[in-house]
Amino acid sequence: MTRAMATSPCRSITLFLILLWGSTILFLSSSAELQRFTHPAKTDGSLSLLAVGDWGRRGTYNQSQVAYQMGRIGEELDIDFVISVGDNFYESGLTGVNDTAFIESFSNIYTAKSLQKQWYSVLGNHDYRGNAVAQLDPVLQILDNRWLCMRSFMVDAEFAQFFFVDTTPFVEKYWTHPKDNHYDWREVAPREEYIKGVLEDLDSALKESMATWKIVIGHHTIRSVSDHGDTIELVNLLLPMLKAYGVDLYINGHDHCLEHIRSTDSPIQFLTSGGGSKAWRGIFTPTTEKLQFFHDGQGFISLHLTKTDAEVVFYDVFGSILHRWDMNKLLHSFM
Repeated sequence: MTRAMATSPCRSITLFLILLWGSTILFLSSSAELQRFTHPAKTDGSLSLLAVGDWGRRGTYNQSQVAYQMGRIGEELDIDFVISVGDNFYESGLTGVNDTAFIESFSNIYTAKSLQKQWYSVLGNHDYRGNAVAQLDPVLQILDNRWLCMRSFMVDAEFAQFFFVDTTPFVEKYWTHPKDNHYDWREVAPREEYIKGVLEDLDSALKESMATWKIVIGHHTIRSVSDHGDTIELVNLLLPMLKAYGVDLYINGHDHCLEHIRSTDSPIQFLTSGGGSKAWRGIFTPTTEKLQFFHDGQGFISLHLTKTDAEVVFYDVFGSILHRWDMNKLLHSFM
């Protein structure tokens, strides 16, 4: 299994600590900048992956069926890694590193050979309702060495770079009106200072990026026609940066559906892959952006990249292709 290699953060480095994490050597900085991992593309110059979100229900609500189809498609595409866009464990994250939900909702579900690759994961709002720090603990890699979850980080895959953003702290209502939920804000509070740091780190990383494909991943929607709709904090704070640096794709979960929305004033494609288990909300709200595709049900997406081409495919719970989008950078540059 190809393992990610952690390299230096995007900005200044003050002190390195070298740790063995699974079979991966991590070079960790004592500073708080965005951590960078290196994941090489295939020798033929291509990169393939799957993205899924909102899944961890011990196999129920068709989680196992989605996982089975992910394994089948993953084998067909010879995927390099998997992205989890958050809400990894329901209903309230993990209670700690010994919570059996980790094995019962992850290791025992995604058992296909093709899925025995690196999983890059971010936290969702349901993960923050439990022990959020537990999901970040390297101890989980001892239980399953595929697992890698951090708050915000980046993956450098040669001609493509993936920027993972911790979006839950951006949403103000989780802080001011949590209802009956408890959010684990350890290592995050105070909110304003944390958000400022995340945006500064992302700005620095995007500014330095020379990658052909820039892909940002977060749990929360920026644009959506489903239950949660647009996340206004991300529209105001994150979206302007994505536009300024020419980000190609924003991949998220949060809404339990599959969506493709095209920005009307930038090249950004908004891709929702939140159909990892419980879905079928029955809610549709029109958007001012250009809706390309919407499926109010379960499924996942694949992404295949080369230096010039990108192809995104949406699959349902039966593994059937629902929607396909592709782009050629060379052709696009002349349009």
